[in-house]
Amino acid sequence: MVSKGYLPGDPATYLKPAEKTVSFLLSHAFLENGNCAYLLSDKGEMLESVPGAGFDRSIFSDCFILLGLAEYSRVSGEVEVLDRALQLYDRICIRIAAGDFRTEPYPTPTGLKGQSVFMILLRVTQVLAESVAAFQHDRSDEITRASVSLCREILESYCDEDGRVAEFLPLTTHASDGLLLRHVNPGHVFECMWFIINTALQQKQNQWIPKAVTAIKTAASLGWDQAYGGFFRFVSETGGEPVGTISGQPYERLILDTWDLKLWWPHSEALYSTLLAYKLTQDDQLYSLFRQIHEYVFQTFPNPDSQIGEWIQIRDRQGIPLEKCVALPVKDPYHILQDVLLIIELLHDPENALSTETGNGKN
Repeated sequence: MVSKGYLPGDPATYLKPAEKTVSFLLSHAFLENGNCAYLLSDKGEMLESVPGAGFDRSIFSDCFILLGLAEYSRVSGEVEVLDRALQLYDRICIRIAAGDFRTEPYPTPTGLKGQSVFMILLRVTQVLAESVAAFQHDRSDEITRASVSLCREILESYCDEDGRVAEFLPLTTHASDGLLLRHVNPGHVFECMWFIINTALQQKQNQWIPKAVTAIKTAASLGWDQAYGGFFRFVSETGGEPVGTISGQPYERLILDTWDLKLWWPHSEALYSTLLAYKLTQDDQLYSLFRQIHEYVFQTFPNPDSQIGEWIQIRDRQGIPLEKCVALPVKDPYHILQDVLLIIELLHDPENALSTETGNGKN
């Protein structure tokens, strides 16, 4: 983006520390079996987040490392890094096919399969597709087929005709009024649907876009707090507080205890997904949603001290900061930085730019 003039500065300012991070991960994050450690010390020592539970506690760690390697290889031109990313991709696929993986910090409930695994794999194949194409790699067609297959799985299995996206599906076919099958995670919907839209554009499968846009609208409608603004963390399939029978699984307690929190990451995903959907459809409802979300976000999450320049990530229903851990005992920069950069790119790239003259005063 700096090279294109969308951001000021010297590209080397960003590429050099990225190179250090890639080197650090390649040197320290990989176990002998090819899996990635969930937690490292600042010196690169593998740590157990729970004593005795092992180092490779989350397939998501592997996926995020792969994303970093693939992006870095494309920008730097280092094909050796892409080769490592592809080796990791193969290992991830083997583990998922065998069911030999974990999903910390949120173990997948017994008897269910999670949409989030398909979602992260979609992003992985989307980014890998760009990287292998840049190198004219002979695995381009394979990665493309995987990406297309994942999009279809999500849209056909997890997303209904009204745009409700299930977080979990049962491994065996049966009706259930359980909490786990009746709740919606708005943030995951926003995130997953822009993955699908970008893959649709990448692979010239524009027929997927209307359903993805409907899902964004539905998640916004179900997830918005009419009393205080902002998106709930979890909601019922019909909106509001999640309901349904419980079976004593830890994920149910997570839903019930934290459903009304306002977290920064769903809101950053909502900003980008609504703006992207508006760009493609020119639907005024989406533009209004973006403005509504934008107003709430920038009134709520930035630190009151502008000199600090950070967002406070965890808020209660009324938007008051909470000093508590949600998911990980670290700040999660992934969503915010990614979405803000994507929005800047969307607004500035001549091929993606939103029109400043739409006839209704938008700019």
